[in-house]
Amino acid sequence: MWATLPGPGAGVREAEAAARAGGPAATADPVPRSGPVRCRVVEHVAPRAVRVVDEVLDPPGPGRVLVATRVSAISAGTELLVHRGEVAAGEALDETLEALGGRFAWPVRYGYAAVGDVVALGPLAPRELLGRRVFAFQPHRSHFVAAADDVVPLPADLDSGTAALLPSMETALSLVMDARPVPGEKVLVAGQGVIGLLVTALLARMPLEAIVAVDPLPARRRAALAMGATAAVEPGEAADALGGDGADVAFELSGDPGALDEVLRATGREGRVVVGSWYGTRRAAIELGTQFHRGRLTIRSSQVSRIDPALAGRWTKRRRLAFALELLRRIRPGALITHRFPVERAAAAFHLLDTSPDAVLQVLLTYEEEQCTGSA
Repeated sequence: MWATLPGPGAGVREAEAAARAGGPAATADPVPRSGPVRCRVVEHVAPRAVRVVDEVLDPPGPGRVLVATRVSAISAGTELLVHRGEVAAGEALDETLEALGGRFAWPVRYGYAAVGDVVALGPLAPRELLGRRVFAFQPHRSHFVAAADDVVPLPADLDSGTAALLPSMETALSLVMDARPVPGEKVLVAGQGVIGLLVTALLARMPLEAIVAVDPLPARRRAALAMGATAAVEPGEAADALGGDGADVAFELSGDPGALDEVLRATGREGRVVVGSWYGTRRAAIELGTQFHRGRLTIRSSQVSRIDPALAGRWTKRRRLAFALELLRRIRPGALITHRFPVERAAAAFHLLDTSPDAVLQVLLTYEEEQCTGSA
């Protein structure tokens, strides 16, 4: 049940209940404002140690909105690095996102894939957002306040779980844009987690000669074939699957720095290797001998926070995000969601991702009304 906190505010409970029921929030004057809201927040306090804490959230200020979260998606790549403590102390989390503007230090709140309902508006916030289901780049928490310009209204025909995959789809789109595959090329995708599977799905919609997916886990190889890969093989088999002249383009998306060696070996002369993995503090020896040197291979890093300068004349981050949202509607990758945990079991969710990659792909945290309290 909702409990009343001291302080001003009216209409928040009614707006949230209406939004969760799928209908519009009340729009009669006055526009619902928020008093202090008590919410639950996921924190990493040490390597592999997660807690959920209560926090009082201030009401939204001018041009900002209060959102009650429905679901948030855990990244099995970046977030596991944070969970394991494999990020260097003092490393910038993501200076391009307001909610992740700090530097890595315990305790840390991390995450960037939240879907929820706008339940209250600050002064000057667009009235049409009230009651809308939106996406935002926010950590795992039951409520958050964000700038109205930073929330993405969602179409009614896209379920909340699939919508939480928006950052993953945007990352996959960014990777393909950086690689620039040409019709008729042979492409290698090493790593078939959520990002790798979405890259495979995007490539399958292009006129390529071959898409060879690599992953040690049989379930993920099967998923790659379902996404459109022409072949899915174990590590060590990529070169044979591609044929003697190797890949024209190769993606390293496994998160394992040791996998880069095999990717290089499977890439043909003048081939391009795109590294989307963030390895954090982990290191691995890489063979950059005769094949790399005489083959004139190109290795480039791809990171979704920026647009390739060669494309920036036409493409903005807003345009790319909008197209990623459309791709979610076309591809419908909700089947990649294998587990849902209530937020109070966040520690169990991270433990599963950390220890059982063979049993899990995408994990969502869920938030119910009775898990949080706020003023009404």
